[in-house]
Amino acid sequence: MKPVLLFLIVILMAFTPPAAQQGEFCGVRNFSWQSGEHINYHVYYTLAGIYVYGGEANFHVNLEQYGNKPVYHLTGDGKTNSFFDGFFKVRDKYESYIDTASLQPYKFVRNIWEGDFKKFESVTFSHTARTATSQGGVFPVPDCVQDVLSAIYYARNIDFNRYKPGDRVPFSMFIDDKTYNLYIRYLGKEVIKTRYGRFEAIKFKPLLIEGTIFSGGEKMVVWVTDDANKIPVRIESPISVGSVKVDMMGYRGLRHPMTALKSRR
Repeated sequence: MKPVLLFLIVILMAFTPPAAQQGEFCGVRNFSWQSGEHINYHVYYTLAGIYVYGGEANFHVNLEQYGNKPVYHLTGDGKTNSFFDGFFKVRDKYESYIDTASLQPYKFVRNIWEGDFKKFESVTFSHTARTATSQGGVFPVPDCVQDVLSAIYYARNIDFNRYKPGDRVPFSMFIDDKTYNLYIRYLGKEVIKTRYGRFEAIKFKPLLIEGTIFSGGEKMVVWVTDDANKIPVRIESPISVGSVKVDMMGYRGLRHPMTALKSRR
């Protein structure tokens, strides 16, 4: 999987659990976000041990119609700033159309431009036939499969209070014509200080797909707000050259008050 939209989009990939366990996660309902939500992130890269601002990502939720059904239209777009454009220009856009009740995706679109690499991908899901259809063909998928963008919003409704540090949280995810078997490892709760402010947070590590800038394994660390919103506020990870840090820098249209924010920077 190619970089950048980022470090946010890979955070919530997870594995397909045994059938008996998987059913537990098929019934998650949305209590954490709503139409009109907008979240902004800044991406920082290390250069000679100093973090340098490299670009931004924005995530939006809108209530729309898809095939005469009400859906949440999720959009994530990311870009490098003018300085990094000269080294490795990124203009990425991801979209997912998901059922308002089950939070399962009907359609996923990926349109990315990263350096010399460009790719357009469109996937439609049939949850009755358990298939995903893309330009590459028709592929079998398990129950409750997610795409990389819908997985973020799906996982924001997980009740982490049900888990102990070290526990693994399951998902299934389809990308690049494959279903990946990954997971999130819950690490517990702590206070994290970011460029935006100081938050009470839930901490975890996702098992990453090995790619062009990330190595596989549990090397990325993610913090999400320990409140009803469960917004990612800090992501840190080593990459092939140096490391990267992503901080939440702005939001509006939240479903709940931001009670996890203890102080602004």
